[in-house]
Amino acid sequence: MSAVPEIFILCMVCIILGVDAFLPRRLSVITYYLIQATLAAALVFTSLQFSGAATLTVSFSGHYVLDDLAVISKIFIYLFGIFAFIYAREYIEARKIAISEYYLLGLFSILGMSIMVSAYSFLSIYLGLELLSLPLYAMVAMNKDSEHATEAAMKYFILGALASGMLLYGISIIYGITGELELTKVGAALSTFNLVAVMGLIFVMAGLIFKFGAVPFHMWVPDVYQGAATPTTLFIASAPKVAAFAITLRILAQAMPSLQVYWIQILMVIAILSMFFGNLLAIAQNNIKRMFAYSSIAHIGYTLLGILAGPNSTQGYSAAMFYIATYVLVAAGGFAIITIMSRQGVELDKLDDYRGLNARNPWLAFMMLLLLFSMAGVPPMVGFFAKLGLLEALVQAKLVWLAVLALIFAIIGSYYYLRVVMLMYFEEPDESVAQVPVVVSSSMMAAISLNGVAALLIGLLPSFFIDICRISAM
Repeated sequence: MSAVPEIFILCMVCIILGVDAFLPRRLSVITYYLIQATLAAALVFTSLQFSGAATLTVSFSGHYVLDDLAVISKIFIYLFGIFAFIYAREYIEARKIAISEYYLLGLFSILGMSIMVSAYSFLSIYLGLELLSLPLYAMVAMNKDSEHATEAAMKYFILGALASGMLLYGISIIYGITGELELTKVGAALSTFNLVAVMGLIFVMAGLIFKFGAVPFHMWVPDVYQGAATPTTLFIASAPKVAAFAITLRILAQAMPSLQVYWIQILMVIAILSMFFGNLLAIAQNNIKRMFAYSSIAHIGYTLLGILAGPNSTQGYSAAMFYIATYVLVAAGGFAIITIMSRQGVELDKLDDYRGLNARNPWLAFMMLLLLFSMAGVPPMVGFFAKLGLLEALVQAKLVWLAVLALIFAIIGSYYYLRVVMLMYFEEPDESVAQVPVVVSSSMMAAISLNGVAALLIGLLPSFFIDICRISAM
């Protein structure tokens, strides 16, 4: 059955909820291991569904599809989910956050992402999107002792509800003029130009761009990234980005190819504004979580360049897939290091907190250097090849001016990453923290080492990863 991973996750959520209800708090670690086992099994089931032959299986009366885009996206989502929970474990235990509830909400959100990337109608897209989003609002608010977390959760919830309303309104417009919800049938019905359909397109894209966190629907990103507990920020910054990319690509390429001239122009404006504001505002930040938040806005801008180049380039969609997957990989590692630094009970999220990190823990500083170099696009890190692929796609699509603009923004953006490297290696730590050792458990050290080394090795040997993304985006 094509929906085996989703059905398995849903059944396991119900079982784990029942088991956890009878477990004493001191045994809540059992919930953690059950959820990790669930994600590992779902990863295996999904990997077995990969064909590499551009096959497409539609089921559940046209609401669900299984193709290589869905399979590869789910593999990334489950992998990033496993790592996000590994990074979160010691942090939430130290702060006595509701441990079992945290993991269960995260698993519910991952189930929503999985449904979302396989959605083949606007109805299943909306259901998956809401199942993805609602647990995230609760996860942001779980750190009840933090006023910033409560404020961030309220902002996220209110703006998320607004974005969902816009998405629903756009879907209702499209359904009103086509009478269809299935994506391919909507695409066939919109084969002739309809000005009302453009209005529906705008509202649908507004809802999707909010989930990406791109300009002009980026207002929630810095506040939520800073206010939420760092493991929650890591979770929000990783797997949901892959799900948002997959469904955006599916809607635009499969349901609205006839409106291509309009959504390309919209994406062009959004991408330019995201790169501009994301990179410039990141320079002014003294909080590393806010800096990463604004940089994520810029990186989403780069990803959108691949989507808008896709119709006129053979590698646009695959370059965008490669970019978003590699960005999520390095962003998860960056937030993981902040989590490691902060798990002693004090949030070390100021740039000054990373002064002299090399003297305190050379290995952790080196991992951070690899991840920051990848975000900046320094060769031979994977981020360099991700940006290079996007620039090639833009040139192939005869958008040379846009490629030059993206290159300029990338050079500007490298400044704030290199500033952190300078603080870690060429500044002395503050006296208040110089004598405090950075203690890293073996499991966290193994996970962050794998994260950092992957950013280097995929950069040195990118062909296999690029081929996987090319197959998924065909």
